[in-house]
Order: sequence, then C-alpha cells, then structure tokens
Amino acid sequence: MKTRRIEWDVLRVCALLIFVAGEKTYAVELVLPKFEAQVIDSKIEIGYATAIADIDGDGKPDILVVDKKQIAWYHNPDWARHVICENVTKQDNVCIAAKDIDGSGKASIAIGAEWNPGDTVNSGSVHYLIPPADRTQKWEVVTLHHEPTVHRMKWVQVADGKYKLVVLPLHGRGNKNAQGDGVKMLAYTMPANPKDEWKTEVVDESMHITHNFDVVEWNGQPGQEIVLGGKEGLLLCERGADAWKKTALAATGEQGFNGAGEVRVGKGVGGTRFLATVEPFHGTQAAIYTAAAGEKLWKRQVIETNLKDGHAVACADVLGTGSDQVLVGWRLPNSASKVGINLYLPPEQAGGEWKKVPVDDNTMACEDLVVGDLNGDGRLDIVASGRATHNLVIYWNKK
Repeated sequence: MKTRRIEWDVLRVCALLIFVAGEKTYAVELVLPKFEAQVIDSKIEIGYATAIADIDGDGKPDILVVDKKQIAWYHNPDWARHVICENVTKQDNVCIAAKDIDGSGKASIAIGAEWNPGDTVNSGSVHYLIPPADRTQKWEVVTLHHEPTVHRMKWVQVADGKYKLVVLPLHGRGNKNAQGDGVKMLAYTMPANPKDEWKTEVVDESMHITHNFDVVEWNGQPGQEIVLGGKEGLLLCERGADAWKKTALAATGEQGFNGAGEVRVGKGVGGTRFLATVEPFHGTQAAIYTAAAGEKLWKRQVIETNLKDGHAVACADVLGTGSDQVLVGWRLPNSASKVGINLYLPPEQAGGEWKKVPVDDNTMACEDLVVGDLNGDGRLDIVASGRATHNLVIYWNKK
C-alpha cells in the first residue's frame, strides 16, 4: 500500500483516509486545522458574553468579557485586565455591544444587565458607557429605557451610515410559559448628548422566546440587516423608509424546525449565503440553512446532534479557503461526557456531509465565542469563555 501526503495549506493535525483508485490502494494523510490554546483568565465567574474591539485606539483588537458582576477588557498583546464597570445592577450582567461607531478608532460600548429570565415584568436593564480619558479606568454608566429580560444587543449600521443600538429580550413583557406579548426587539438612536433620552423603534415583536440575532449586509443597499432566531422561526429584518420589513426563512413545524437559540450568517462557496443555528433553545442540534430555488423557506440540514446546552455559534473563514466554516460551542457534558468547541467544514457539494474537527476537547464549557485576527497575521483566531470551566481562552490559529 502506498502512502501519499496531501498538503491542504490549512492542515496540521493528521488523520488517515484509505481509498482505492483503480488497482491501487492509498493511505491519504489529511492535515487538519490546528489551534493553540492560551488561557488569559482562569477566574471568570460565568463569562456571559465575549467581544473583540479596539478599546484604546492603538490599532490592535482587544478582548472584552461580560462577567457576573464586572465588565472587563484585556489589552492586546499583554492581556492586562481592566475593569470597565462593576455592580451596575443587583442582578447579573448579560450582554454587550462594542464597536467603533464614530470613526474614532475606539469602540463605543453598551451593556445589558439585571438578568433574571424568570421575571418577565421587572427584570432587565440597558446602559451606555461613557469612557474616561484613560480607558483603563472606570467608565460612566448611563441608564436607558429597557424591556424586561434584556438578553442580547449589537450596534447596527443604518442607511445614513450611522449606528443604532439593537436590543433583544428573551421573553415578551409579562409572558408566562412563552405565552402573551411578543418579544419587543428595539432599535435605539443615540442623541448628541448620550445622557439625553434615546429614541426607540420596534424592529420586531412577533416572536415568543428569542435568544440571539446576527447583523449582516444582506440586500446590497446601504445599511445592515438583521437575522433573528426564536421560537417561531428565523426572520430576516430589513429596515425600510418607515418600518422594518420581515421575511421568514424558517418556521416552526417545517422540516423539523422547533425553534432556534443561536443564529449566524455565513458565506458559502462562490459567495452564496447560509445560516448556522443551534436548535432548539439551549439545544442539542446544529443546523445549516441554504436558499432553495422556488421555495420561500430555506432548506434545513442538521450537521450535529450531540450538543448539550449549545450556546455559541460563529461563521468565519478561519482556514483561509475563501468561504466560511462554522464553529459551535456547548456548555454541558454531552453523551460523551464532554464540553467543548467544534469546527465544521462545509462539503464540496451542496447537501453533502459537513466534516467535524474538535477545536477544544473538554476544557471549555462554552458560554460564548467570537472570532478575530488578534495578532495581525491574517489568520482568524477564536476567543471563548467557559461557564463551568471559568476560563477565558484564545485559540491561536496555527494553520
């Protein structure tokens, strides 16, 4: 039997594939992607959310973490930890939006707190943070209007080039057992003085139980669009002149869909678009959605069934292939008694099998993860926070 080595450029860890070509049998060594883990904090309490953004304007992306009682950032490249604010509310912090929205080279930050998903009347809070001249010091906290059970937020660019803060609760106001008012997803407009009242508009209030959303340039028009995941389906939200237009991409009861917890938009081969989800809420499955010719709803393909409390998804070209792969993290031990993060490589042909490669094998009870080039080498690295493992880890891309 002859052995032949295939160099995929993205590969380092080896696997063996046996195949037959004519009368000859080959053992082909596939070199799989490799990431080198660096723990930069081993004492986080929960690590509800992570983000990557340049905080101090030095041109290097820093890391942010939303922990139980503190919001902190870690300076690139020494990863020195600085507390932005702490004990903002009696309940936990839960989410963050960090982005350079004014061209200053420094991120603007908003956070969500007062996290109590069991209280659909009085919980939740939204805050804008005003930085001091020295951003390593504590930031001023400005409290904004909020709906109960605030859970996720992101900065979204609109047609005029400015940004709105979009905030997503988990439940509708006063809901019990996912019944009652819909989840009110709001877009906030920042006034000239951020301490003044922020105007709000409703993006969507049709769903009951939502968990996450993604921001994407979808239709080629100025501004960004939103893909929202929840109990009733996956929605594309596009901002028109007077209101937000919604288009269903998946719906409960169709193709086995039973609600989505996480959703991210990816770029497929040839620039096609796909969606990656964790299903259902805190679910066991990861699925891929692609547009189907002549069909309103997108085609669903389950690529993973052995998650437990799936809680993080990212779509990014970490391997430099020209199209995106999918990262999925989960936070409770699965049937193999493991937590971790997997990387899924797309098939060569539509509808084919996605290949799974472990990125973290049982050291990361993944609450959240994000992707970015942290050292400027042109390769995308992974940052993840672990709930039960209490760790914040950089997975350096060593392709």
